[in-house]
Amino acid sequence: MLKRCEWCEKDDLYRAYHDNEWGEIERDEQRLFELLVLECMQAGLSWHIVLKKREAMRVAFDGFNVNKIALYDDKKIEILMQNENIIKNRLKLASLSQNAKAFLKIQSEFGSFYSYIWAFVGGKQIKNSYDDIKQIPAKTDLSDKISKDMKKRGFKFLGSTTIYSFLQACGVVDDHLSYCFKFKKGM
Repeated sequence: MLKRCEWCEKDDLYRAYHDNEWGEIERDEQRLFELLVLECMQAGLSWHIVLKKREAMRVAFDGFNVNKIALYDDKKIEILMQNENIIKNRLKLASLSQNAKAFLKIQSEFGSFYSYIWAFVGGKQIKNSYDDIKQIPAKTDLSDKISKDMKKRGFKFLGSTTIYSFLQACGVVDDHLSYCFKFKKGM
């Protein structure tokens, strides 16, 4: 039996996310935008709720297509507010279009969101070596810095904790616990 980070042992959905996505370096721009949207949707909720609603949000949010989401208006937000299958928080939904526009601006300025986010770490993944889930921080100086920069660039409904979770999700930070089969020693 595989030994995993203890947070993911709730069910098969969590285990699949942990085993196949979390901490893996994501280069695809659409997937990066999807992860950012999901992390913003997670604020104040459990990640498990987000994962359970992910497919419904994928449908409701036009496949997380950043160009389409950038065009969302108040009418679209009202339609989304009627959808029982997604996270229905008006402020979170209203941030979708603004965040998509800010994401597109970063792509235009840096060539890709991937280039932008990895520039903060000099292109090198941060590999932590924690033995206990209690050692993993909710935020760091790095997530503070990135969050501040993203807010300055127009992003809404994200803070340092959301950004740290995003960095873990997209592989900028690898926080697999030392006993986890996914743990890799730092280079």
